[in-house]
This record gives sequence, C-alpha cells and structure tokens, in this order.
Amino acid sequence: MTEAATTLSAKDQKLKEAYFTASQSQLIWQRFKKNKSALFGAWTLIFLIFSGIFAPFLTPYDATIAGRDKDYLNGAPQIPQFCDDSGCSIRPFIYTFERTRSIKTNFRWVTEVKTELEDRRYVTFFSKGQEFKFLGLNFERHLFGVDSGMIHIFGTDSTGKDIYSRTLTAINTSMAVGTIGVFIAFVMALIIGGVAGYYGGWIDSVLQMITDTVRTIPSIPLFMALAAFVPDVWSAEMRFFFISMVLGFIGWPTLARRIRTHLLTERNQEYVLAAQLCGATPKHIIRRHLLPSFTSYIIVDLVISFPYMVLSETALSFIGLGLKDPVNSLGVMLQNVTSADVLLNYQWYFIPVIFFIVLVLAFVFVGDGLRDAADPYSDSK
Repeated sequence: MTEAATTLSAKDQKLKEAYFTASQSQLIWQRFKKNKSALFGAWTLIFLIFSGIFAPFLTPYDATIAGRDKDYLNGAPQIPQFCDDSGCSIRPFIYTFERTRSIKTNFRWVTEVKTELEDRRYVTFFSKGQEFKFLGLNFERHLFGVDSGMIHIFGTDSTGKDIYSRTLTAINTSMAVGTIGVFIAFVMALIIGGVAGYYGGWIDSVLQMITDTVRTIPSIPLFMALAAFVPDVWSAEMRFFFISMVLGFIGWPTLARRIRTHLLTERNQEYVLAAQLCGATPKHIIRRHLLPSFTSYIIVDLVISFPYMVLSETALSFIGLGLKDPVNSLGVMLQNVTSADVLLNYQWYFIPVIFFIVLVLAFVFVGDGLRDAADPYSDSK
C-alpha cells in the first residue's frame, strides 16, 4: 500500500470516528450546512432580524407620525447617485425638488426635479437626527441622512411617513408578535403534550379532547368575535400583546400532539424505567430524560411555526382585525396596497410586500433545512 493510500485511509478513519462520536447538534449542523438554500435562508433571516432590531439606527426618521415629511406626501423613492449631467461626485447625492398640484393630473402631486450642480443634496453618514431609545439609552445618531431636507429611499406614504423606516420597524413588530405567540404555544405544547404522553389513560383522553376542540375552532370567526370584543380605547401596546396571546393560545395543538406521540413511544424504554426505580419524579423524567431526546424535532417545529405566526398576524392586520396604526407591522402596511389608486400611481407602496415575501420564504427554507437535518443518520444524497 502506498503512502498516499495509507494517509487517505487514516483520514477516512478519523472522519468516521468524528461522525460516530459527534453530538446530535453537531450532526444536524453538518447536514444543515450542505443545504445551500437553507443556509442562504438562514443568512437572509439573520439579516432581516438584525435589521428589525436595529431599525432605529438604520433608519433616518421615526416610523410614526412624528417622523413624517409634510412636504413630500406620496413621494416617489429618492435613489442616491454619484453621477449626472453635471459630473460625478465621490459622495452620493439626491436632487432638490419642487411639488405642485396640477389640474392636468386631477390635482395629484407633480414633482419637478432640479438637476443643477447647486441643487444637489449630499447624503451623510452617522448623521444627527431624531432622538431614539435603544436598550434604555438615548441616541441621536442614524446610519445615514442628508445635509439638508429629508431623504426617502423607499418613498413616503399618504401621510408623509418614510416607507423605509416603517418597513424595518414593521419587521421587528411582526417578529416580536411571532416570538411571543410561538413562546406561548411552545410552553402549552410542552405541558399538555408531555403530561398526555407520559401518563396516558384517561388523562390522555381528556387532554386530547381539549386539543381536538381547539383545533376545530374556525380561526376567522374567532378573530372576528375577538375583534368585536377588543375595546377601541385599548392602546396599541395592549392590542399588540392581546393578538400575540391569542395566536399563541390557538397555535399549540399540533406541537402538543407530536410531543405526546413521541412520549407515548419513549415512556416504556429501559432508561425511563431505570429513572423511575431510582425514585425520579414524573416531572423530572419528562424534563431531564424524555424531552431532551426530542429536542431537535421541537426546534424544527418552532422554526416552522414562526412563518405561520407572522402570516397570521399579517392576515389579521390586513383585514382590520389585528394591529392598527400607529403600530407599524407588515400586516398594517399591507393594508395600504389594496386600492387600485396605489397600484396605478404609487407602486413603491409594494416594497414592504417584497420584504414580507422574503421573510416568509427565509423561514420556510430554514425550516425545511432543519427538518431534513434533524435525522443526521439518514443517508445523504
């Protein structure tokens, strides 16, 4: 046997040893990395999540009515550029404009752009702007701004609010609603599914009746009834937490049934019997022995359930049963694209729709990748 063959054989042996001695999380990660679409979705998801968290810094203006530009209502996106007919600049700039209403356009806004050299407005970075709070501290520096006037790279809406600022803030809000909803559903699923799967018998029958009852409740009539119940005097924060709790309380049955099925299978295993003979309590056995054997699948279910929570919040806000202004969420912003006037004249209103689609697809890709990687010992293709 040649030296190269011996080296290759030793390398293969080390790889095999590493494979069979790797932990479950390491095996899942190795398989997940091989899925290019899932990995791309994960990086996209991380980018969107951090964009939402740091939205106050990344955006130049307040996403609420306090940051509106009353001189640029329904304004088109202002794209910074480096060159024009007057020459090039090392600093990006936008043009000064004048807006008037004309009878020729049915009194719609007509924007006249001034393209002379002296009419340029240069983009600045880490510029001072409206003060905002982050982690309890006050800041006034934003990622970018403009040396005079205001800049709107995604345009403005009918009230003059910056769509770029609203979009990043809306991502953070929708993700927060999804996180609270998933957390509530996760806790309820662990408790109900764990108890039903471990004890079985009449306890399992009663809990499954409750689970089936929750699953059969029609969501749209339920939300319409809840919308009629919510008082108009509720603040935006109270409505936010109410919607999050409702989504959580109706989203647990699927995960609970999966946990129950797994525990019904595992509760008769020898390691469970050994723990019982050592005097371990049912709570300890479920928490320390049974649920950890199902951890990877629970994580996959949580990731997959996130887009459904975001879709539910978006759908509720879209039909007027969820969050409302002045709260910025993806569903609230999608309400603005339902009119034919927007479709014909203000196409930049659809920019948040693109972010919404990308966010949901990223979750789907990551969820599918984790689901495929959750069984590390399956054959790779």
